[in-house]
Amino acid sequence: MSEQDAIQSSTKRSRSPQTSKQNGLQAPALQRPAHEDTEAWETYWKAQGEPWRTEPEIEPERQKYLAERRSITPDIWKGIYPFKDIKLNRADIEWLLATHESGGVQGPVDWSDNSQRERKGLDLRGADLRQEHLHGLPLACLLGGLKANEWLQASQEQRRMAALHLESANLSFANLQGAYLASAYLERADLFSAHLERADFYEANLEGTYLRKAHLEGASLRGTFCNVATNLSDVHLGNEEFGFAFLSYTHWSEANLSLVNWAQIKELGDEYEAKQPNTWYGQVKNKQDWLRGYQRAVQANRQLATALQNQGLNEDAARFAYRAQNLQRAVFFLERKPASYLFSLFLDLLAGHGYKPWRSFVAYLMVITTFATAYYVIGHAVGPAMSPLGSFVFSMTSFHGRGFFPGGIGLDDPLTALAALEAFVGLLLEVTLIATLTQRLFRK
Repeated sequence: MSEQDAIQSSTKRSRSPQTSKQNGLQAPALQRPAHEDTEAWETYWKAQGEPWRTEPEIEPERQKYLAERRSITPDIWKGIYPFKDIKLNRADIEWLLATHESGGVQGPVDWSDNSQRERKGLDLRGADLRQEHLHGLPLACLLGGLKANEWLQASQEQRRMAALHLESANLSFANLQGAYLASAYLERADLFSAHLERADFYEANLEGTYLRKAHLEGASLRGTFCNVATNLSDVHLGNEEFGFAFLSYTHWSEANLSLVNWAQIKELGDEYEAKQPNTWYGQVKNKQDWLRGYQRAVQANRQLATALQNQGLNEDAARFAYRAQNLQRAVFFLERKPASYLFSLFLDLLAGHGYKPWRSFVAYLMVITTFATAYYVIGHAVGPAMSPLGSFVFSMTSFHGRGFFPGGIGLDDPLTALAALEAFVGLLLEVTLIATLTQRLFRK
């Protein structure tokens, strides 16, 4: 469909009568409202099957201008985009959405239809939507910044030219699923209860952004900039359908993280991505891809843990710090550092790197029980024989290096050698536990 056809289609649709037959009579058509009657226009658009439209339709001259602009071929390297530096309002966006065509379908991308999630959304890269009221608009798959593969090849200036300006815009309840908003300017924007699932906000400016109850399941917040005015109250960061948010390199600054329910996150999107056999662009991972993925996941968990601890959220911080330690072990494996890998595994089994101290008590009981059993068996075989209680007492005192020897036991006897071995094991476990807990408590 050409741009001229889109204008004609829009005009015909807005003027075409809707008829129904009841008792053999034709119902009168819903009349096109007067231009200034906004309430009548809302009723009119609902009757046309476009309930998200609230503004009077723009004049034909404006339609022609926007159609001409939309026909411009984007050029990332030259910073050319259809609506770059063009001031648009809600009425403009509504008309552009209604006449938008991609994937053989006309109209906005319907995210609820899985077959449409690969459609190209409205291209608003570089446009000016500052302070516009865009409440509830269907903007799924919107192009408001460069895609990941384009971003990697572009310069800082090219990235800046593609960024959409949404400062102080009202996007509450808007549908922005799968939108590309890398480097977008969202300072003080209102995203209350907006649907942002799987949207890409890479290095977007979220300073002062109102994200209360926003849906960010599976969204990328990598490199975004927050501040004390960023409102994250009751934000949704993950679910089973879309996965969990990507948070590596996020600049939390002084954003209030206590407003977020961190228990909802089973694992960060960065960790999930690191464990997948294919890259985000569909290729089978090579060794470097695996390594970079796990390193990014380690960093994401550590940065979040540090930010949470700095705000006194120690329990949540401990959970992400522990995940970072386990992911670091995978990095050791990929880097072929067997000693570091095995030592990390030992610390995890012994005390969960200090985050699961109950494991130390289990290890203590296992060592005591194992050596007590050995004392009992050897004592009855070569003497002197010990009772079960005596074997446990002897094992506990030997573990702590305070062993005493019953009469008749010499330094060369098997029980003495076994007690010395247990004392060494006990010393090793105690020193390791103290060092691990010290590192855990003081974050050294």
